[in-house]
Amino acid sequence: MKKIITNVMKNVIPSKTVEKSKERIAEKALELVKKEILKFPEIIGVEFGGSFAKGTWLSKDADIDIFVRFKKSTSEEKFEKISKKIGFDALKDFSPYVRYSEHPYVEAKIKETKINVVPCYDVKVGEWKSAADRSPFHTKYMSNALTQKKRNEVRILKTFLKSNGIYGAEIAKQGFSGYVSEVLILHFGSFENLIKSISKIEESQVIGKTSKIFETSLVIIDPIDSNRNLAAAISDENIGKFILVSRAFKENPKLEFFKKKKARVSKKYWENVLSIRFNFKIRSPDIIWGQIKRATSSLSTQLELSGFTVLRSKAYTDQKKEVCLLFFLESTKISEIYTKSGPEFFRERSCDSFIKKNLLNSAIVWVGNNKKIISLEKRRYVDASKFMTEFLKNNPQIGIPKGLQDDFKCGFKITIGEKGLSKSIKEVGNELISTDGTLLHFN
Repeated sequence: MKKIITNVMKNVIPSKTVEKSKERIAEKALELVKKEILKFPEIIGVEFGGSFAKGTWLSKDADIDIFVRFKKSTSEEKFEKISKKIGFDALKDFSPYVRYSEHPYVEAKIKETKINVVPCYDVKVGEWKSAADRSPFHTKYMSNALTQKKRNEVRILKTFLKSNGIYGAEIAKQGFSGYVSEVLILHFGSFENLIKSISKIEESQVIGKTSKIFETSLVIIDPIDSNRNLAAAISDENIGKFILVSRAFKENPKLEFFKKKKARVSKKYWENVLSIRFNFKIRSPDIIWGQIKRATSSLSTQLELSGFTVLRSKAYTDQKKEVCLLFFLESTKISEIYTKSGPEFFRERSCDSFIKKNLLNSAIVWVGNNKKIISLEKRRYVDASKFMTEFLKNNPQIGIPKGLQDDFKCGFKITIGEKGLSKSIKEVGNELISTDGTLLHFN
């Protein structure tokens, strides 16, 4: 394992040329922001944050975060309005646009490097007013705590996570963030120690110190806020992938763990995939992703309630206008009959009520060998496509988040299979009907 890690280390550390280029871009962006903050008495200062400030950035993927610190007394309205103005005016020559976390922030690209101008309040530890308030403390903490060797170990971990498709804090991914990567390396000391520990980690194990109880598959405590569980933002799917790929790498270390592995797709199951396509009115990527993920979950529930078994589901958006919700079903057509179990025959009142209610409307009612009264019911829908079409026309307020309902009213299209789908949607559909790439490492 040590030999592989040493080999990877050579490729993840940015060259001096790349480092100097990134520094020039960062300083240019900082100077532009500094000029703009002079116009506002609400601003206390400005500073670098994120992986650039902490020296854990990857040469091919290095965003530069600039944090604008506001006086604690600044109203939320001014906080948002002024920060957007500073970002847009400072980066006006680089086509700036708004992104959203808890609060809006401005992003632009200078020579393919993303610049994020993020507002935060100037507060003491524990007196957080916005989600970004912790970030300057994260930067200071990690800048002091991480040695140069550990910074490079973080880079190895980030490469490992990216290669296995589980890196990124954005809601679309729900993976491991850059800060979580730093926390893990700091806690375990090295990438090798981390891999060995994660390989045998137990459910709900706590990484860090806290007196609070958290109910997540894994608990990663924020070093500057013992009441915050960083793993709460990571999906169980991605936690599972990390554990499995760590076990596989521990057992058989290879360079291919640091390269993207292609999933094994079972194309024959495309006829079991139901997709719902519609266009949306442009909004922040974080907002639309949140809405379509909730819609996917809600509609999966509705399909299940109507007798269709949903094996997996995914959402896709191009973040410009198109959305597609995809559902991998056990079958798109189901039997027109099903059984409904009633109470046990010893429960007199419940039993009488069930019999009277179902005797006239059910096809058959009988006493089962499991001591329960059972009725045979007829389904209204046996075709998933027809069910979903009718449901979305008649009950959009039940299955669709409020923010998407106007988009659905403008029209939607339901299809079975891959015919008529764009290349990008097909790629997401292929993920539903494939053996996950992280599992292929066990071959």
